[in-house]
Amino acid sequence: MQFNPKGSFADCFAVIKDIAVKTSKSGGSYLDINLQDKNDTINAKLWDYSPIIHGTYSAGDLVKVRGTVSKYNNTDQLKIDKIRLATPADNVNPADFVKTADADPLEMYNALYNIANGFSDETLKIITTEILTRYKEKLLIWPAAFKLHHAVRGGLLFHTLSIVRLAQSVSKIYPFLDEELLLAGAILHDVCKTEELDATDLGVSTGYTVKGNLLGHLAAGASLIENVAIEKNINNNNETVVLLMHMLLSHHGCPEYGAAVLPSFAEAQVLSILDNLDASLYEFCAETENIEKGEFSGRVPFLDGRKVYNHGRAKNAKTKIL
Repeated sequence: MQFNPKGSFADCFAVIKDIAVKTSKSGGSYLDINLQDKNDTINAKLWDYSPIIHGTYSAGDLVKVRGTVSKYNNTDQLKIDKIRLATPADNVNPADFVKTADADPLEMYNALYNIANGFSDETLKIITTEILTRYKEKLLIWPAAFKLHHAVRGGLLFHTLSIVRLAQSVSKIYPFLDEELLLAGAILHDVCKTEELDATDLGVSTGYTVKGNLLGHLAAGASLIENVAIEKNINNNNETVVLLMHMLLSHHGCPEYGAAVLPSFAEAQVLSILDNLDASLYEFCAETENIEKGEFSGRVPFLDGRKVYNHGRAKNAKTKIL
């Protein structure tokens, strides 16, 4: 966010990530908003909220805000004094205020499709290319999470391709792995986050869908694979379909983290490990970028409440996947 040199005053444009009208202890209404731009996210409060006076807003809106920043529970929080919707006269593009992945979405998509289209296993090729084609429009913008790792425009593709690159490297070291099975699982493991997460046309996640809350992307993904196999007249006894479904159902590793079953063969285990590796490294990188050398971050819930230390030895924060 665009603060003054002292870091206490904000006068800037931002996109509303999510918003809710809440009731204060005194009985008054207030807006609880998470705002974001390309570099940062901040929680904001508009006290004594009146729709008639202040207007109404929705997730995905580009707004102009003015207010003061202070610390609350060791985290920056913005107290909004003024807020309004951006207008054409402001000459600003909403896409310029949205965090995006560090790679071109279409290039990432094409890289995944070309890998899948090159499979020698016809079952894996048919299912993976069909699903990629079916979800292309959403995949080009969808975030990988609501608030945690890769919660940025194009983040789902970035997370997916990162795991695919890791899987290609692991397969070279462990040649007993079925590389195509591992890559197909990696490509498809999170594809149903496009159904689990609500997102705006800007690729900003605004929460979870009903299907996302009731089923989650693991069960939805496994069901999708089964349905595509049926549509494509793939033999009901084809074990490859079952193996692929298992990889999606087990890729969170254990029931505590949402897995329906534990990984039961090597490729499923590798996918689960790589998924966790990429997600956790993303969080380490993100936290390190926000603190100075020699400092610790606040406790990071996604990393089991650990504080991240910036040793200052990192040479490049960009992930190279293309």
